[in-house]
Amino acid sequence: MEPYPDWLRQEDGFALLVVRVVPHARRTELDGVQDGMLRVRLAAPPVEGQANRALTDYLAACCDLPRRAVKIKRGQSSRCKQVQADAPADAVWLRLSALLQRPA
Repeated sequence: MEPYPDWLRQEDGFALLVVRVVPHARRTELDGVQDGMLRVRLAAPPVEGQANRALTDYLAACCDLPRRAVKIKRGQSSRCKQVQADAPADAVWLRLSALLQRPA
């Protein structure tokens, strides 16, 4: 059994995250876990890929990865997405779990 939550798993050398996005938020931030998915609030609107770019840029910054290392694998036009991070799941979990535990 993997030591990761439901929203994160290791696949062939990269981390796969299951994310639920909330566009048009006041600010871009991690917003906990809901229904087994990492919830991310995005200030960007879901127009012309703005929210998708904001999501990948934000997760790359959170995980200390280059922007090109984070991409949406499934769910381009959905609020529920699978995001691939070209990093080991251990490293992604370490960074994101620390951010999730921070007080708001």
